Amino acid sequence: MTRSTTDEAAAPSLPSPKERRRLREAKSLSEDQVAAAVGVTRATVRSWETGRTSPRGRKRALYAKLIAPEPEAPPVPTVPPAPTTAPAPAAPAPADPTAVPAVPAAVPAAIVEAPPETPAAPPAEAADAETETDAEAEAQARTGATGERPFSPAEAFDELYTRTAPGLVRQTYLLTGRRALARESVERAFELAWQRWPEVAVDRDPAGWVRAAAYEYAMSPWHRLRRTHRHADAPPTEPGKRALFDALLDLPPAYRRTLLLYDGVGLDLPETAAETEASTPAAAGRLMTARAAVAERLPELTAAASPAEQSALLHDRLGGLARAEHVPVPQPARAVRTGSENKARLWTRAAVAGVALLIAVTGLTLHTAPTHYEPPISPAERVGGVPPRGGPQKLTAQDLKLQKSLSEQPAHGPERLVPRIP
Repeated sequence: MTRSTTDEAAAPSLPSPKERRRLREAKSLSEDQVAAAVGVTRATVRSWETGRTSPRGRKRALYAKLIAPEPEAPPVPTVPPAPTTAPAPAAPAPADPTAVPAVPAAVPAAIVEAPPETPAAPPAEAADAETETDAEAEAQARTGATGERPFSPAEAFDELYTRTAPGLVRQTYLLTGRRALARESVERAFELAWQRWPEVAVDRDPAGWVRAAAYEYAMSPWHRLRRTHRHADAPPTEPGKRALFDALLDLPPAYRRTLLLYDGVGLDLPETAAETEASTPAAAGRLMTARAAVAERLPELTAAASPAEQSALLHDRLGGLARAEHVPVPQPARAVRTGSENKARLWTRAAVAGVALLIAVTGLTLHTAPTHYEPPISPAERVGGVPPRGGPQKLTAQDLKLQKSLSEQPAHGPERLVPRIP
């Protein structure tokens, strides 16, 4: 029995997989508790939160109700006392030439905030401000609630690229220690985002989507086979930054990424665990191990009184290291979009050519293939122990003489001797 269209339309909508996990952990619910409440296994809940599958039917409604955020209590309206006399109209206040005019709510935040002239902000500060700003701007551009003309896909992509690309290049440099690879990873991530822009545009955190794609590409072990990316770039000359640079590169990739996301970018622990595809306890263990390894190289980190002070100190050190290094500037947004479209067009043509070649080879094979079975001729070989073949042998001289005499006689042979009776 198939479900009707009205049933599918009535199914509750669910947030993105990353948001599902954040909502569950915000309510202090474990995967086992959610699985027991919905009636599924823990592995099923984990697949829902990673985006591999999605719940359906009754389980979808239960899951959506279980992770739904608590509604905020509406404010209690206050009734002002009725004035006894009509108030006189107040005179307009004199304009203050030093006051900053308020920004109307109808203008998108992406338009109000001008992009920075120089990428001097550290990756952590840039990512903190960019994530919320870009998500809000994208949401306003998609819904059209601002009253202005909504952004086109190209404009929204260019705005996201302009605000996040320089900071992402610096973050990726801290992750890999290779400037050229950092720029290549960020451009490759934005090319992938433009190819999947309908998916990225509706994501809760478009900047986080691109950041995860850039990190995954930069940390690929296949780059070790490339000569240009086989070794890290020269470390900074300053002793403190050099020690931090060496400590980061000595960490395993997963630990390095966890430390950069939590202490550098400023994500909380559940979001860090979700982006690194690990559980929250595993992400916490990686963070503590990475901090301990970095503290061996940085004595001032050991002197911090609390983990919060350690995180703030690492935040400043990572930002200073990112600002001090001369990281290459990424290409313009239009060049990245054009390159993405050209690559997609090239792969499409290659796929069409491959299918056409396969069809041609198949047709040629069907045309030249034999239509009936022809048994193969067995190869000749010498056989022993067989008697000689019988038959007429070479005639001797006597045989030839007899043959000649017989051939001279009439065809019916010699005449018979007929007895005569007297």
